[in-house]
Amino acid sequence: MMNATAQRTVTSSPGVGLELEPEVVLPSQFYGKGGLDASLQPEKRLMLAVMEDAVGTFQKYVWSRDRSGQRLLAEVEDWFNSDDVEWPYSFVNIAHSLGLDVDFMRSGLRRWKQQQLDARVDGVKVVRFPFRRVNGSRHAITGRAPGLRHIA
Repeated sequence: MMNATAQRTVTSSPGVGLELEPEVVLPSQFYGKGGLDASLQPEKRLMLAVMEDAVGTFQKYVWSRDRSGQRLLAEVEDWFNSDDVEWPYSFVNIAHSLGLDVDFMRSGLRRWKQQQLDARVDGVKVVRFPFRRVNGSRHAITGRAPGLRHIA
């Protein structure tokens, strides 16, 4: 514990009574009540990747006619509809960890699927909107590919 005589004070100029004391800021105070950003936690990044892959698979195979695509769609729909909380990477646990509302996600996915199926019946072209990656990078350009010339 620091006693009063050991504290350092800084004055702006002689005769001016402005004293500055160093403040200690804890990480929990700096980052607020939310804690560290989820993108900095590897477990949360993995959970986000699992959720992103599931939604992408759901969107990709909603039109599938072949058996393997229909099986993948059925598996991901079963995962979305499961209320399992025993497995750490169940839909419910991932949604809670990422701060997502389980019922809202499920109803949104059902609505999206129904809109896609209705649009197909009406003959409207359907556009798929995948998740937007907000953190990280999949590709890095490290230099010019061999055989390419520099044109100035």
